[in-house]
Amino acid sequence: MENMHILFWLLKDIGWCMVWKPLGIAMIFPTLAIALVITWRTRDLKAELAHNLAIVFWISANSYWMVSEFLGFDTIHVWGTVTGKHLALLPFLTGLLILLYYYLVQRPREMRPAQVATM
Repeated sequence: MENMHILFWLLKDIGWCMVWKPLGIAMIFPTLAIALVITWRTRDLKAELAHNLAIVFWISANSYWMVSEFLGFDTIHVWGTVTGKHLALLPFLTGLLILLYYYLVQRPREMRPAQVATM
């Protein structure tokens, strides 16, 4: 499944790079769907969950950015100097925050030695 995920992701980005709108847009669904399935399957492993969630948000941001360019709202000012393309920062930063939480909070907790009760 992970190998198929990479194939779809590459096809999506090739569609974006070559401005093949139908290919790029069509590959969003399978790329994101497989990323969600992988995330669901690894939800019991905190490290895998954090990284796979970050990937889901990365693909979402990347897909939004691609669509904003394809549909021409990437340069429209939404608020001040923020353009349609800049809104992709929201899922990018969400993924980053998930990883920061994992590495700064969750992982140090996992690395602590277990407290052993003694009599």
